[in-house]
Amino acid sequence: VQLVESGGGTVQAGGSLKLSCVASGYSTSSPTYMAWFRQAPGKEREGVAAIYRSGSPTWSGISPTYYATSVKGRFTISQDRAKDTLFLQMDNLKPEDTAVYYCAAGATLSTLIPQSYNHWGQGTQVTVS
Repeated sequence: VQLVESGGGTVQAGGSLKLSCVASGYSTSSPTYMAWFRQAPGKEREGVAAIYRSGSPTWSGISPTYYATSVKGRFTISQDRAKDTLFLQMDNLKPEDTAVYYCAAGATLSTLIPQSYNHWGQGTQVTVS
């Protein structure tokens, strides 16, 4: 399984960024969860948002989503199941959102606990000034 993030960068406070994560080799037919995490310098990795991923690539139903309190109302997690791509739309960014953002996959529960995920991307830097 390979997860590749993109879309990070530097933005002013109040601005927006959209992160993408392309998954390859992730062919499980079982439903799982994918998520975004972030880690700021000197801090532990924290969950940002998670989304239900159907085992079917033709899934067109509603996928439940979950958010950390700190980003609720500002960030939106979504996916293109057919293209196995995960997104994170980040609006009204704040300096405290500055971190390396990671895509993760493989949890069997709707959780933002890092240990529940067994596949990780390399991360993309987001800096809010």
